[in-house]
Amino acid sequence: METNVQRKEVTYAQLLQRAVWMLGQRDHGTEELREKLRLAVTRKSLRETAYQYWVAEETLESVMQWCREQGYLNDERFCQQFILQRSRRGYGPQRISQDLQRKQIPSSTAQHALRHTEVDWQQCAQDVAEKKAGRRWPTTYPEKVKLQRYLYSRGFQSEDIRAVFENISS
Repeated sequence: METNVQRKEVTYAQLLQRAVWMLGQRDHGTEELREKLRLAVTRKSLRETAYQYWVAEETLESVMQWCREQGYLNDERFCQQFILQRSRRGYGPQRISQDLQRKQIPSSTAQHALRHTEVDWQQCAQDVAEKKAGRRWPTTYPEKVKLQRYLYSRGFQSEDIRAVFENISS
């Protein structure tokens, strides 16, 4: 039994409504939003078996441009908010930079945002170390190495980690 599936283009208004809704939930990077909109169209095709939905690249670009012009889509603002959010969760600048790269933020934008953020990375590393170590600070070499490896895995830089251990010994 053969089904007769019709192709149907997603309109500018439908795509714009979805984009504004997504940006109303939280900020997105440009490429992240583009991929999510494409995925939303694919999911719509899977839900409705009578039609196979698709979106023209020109329509998608028009929606992205409108969102940028209205100030809804801004990679710099997204980076700043992302950096603050991830630093509050105990991640360092290297890990955050990798996460921004995965979200396809241009490296120049990410590095600029990391340089101009108001996060005190040494204090952040200190807080993470205190939380990890608990009441008992590491005294033996293997314990110190373990804590150091943990801080590296969270994305902190060597000078921030060194400052944590200088604070421990003083």
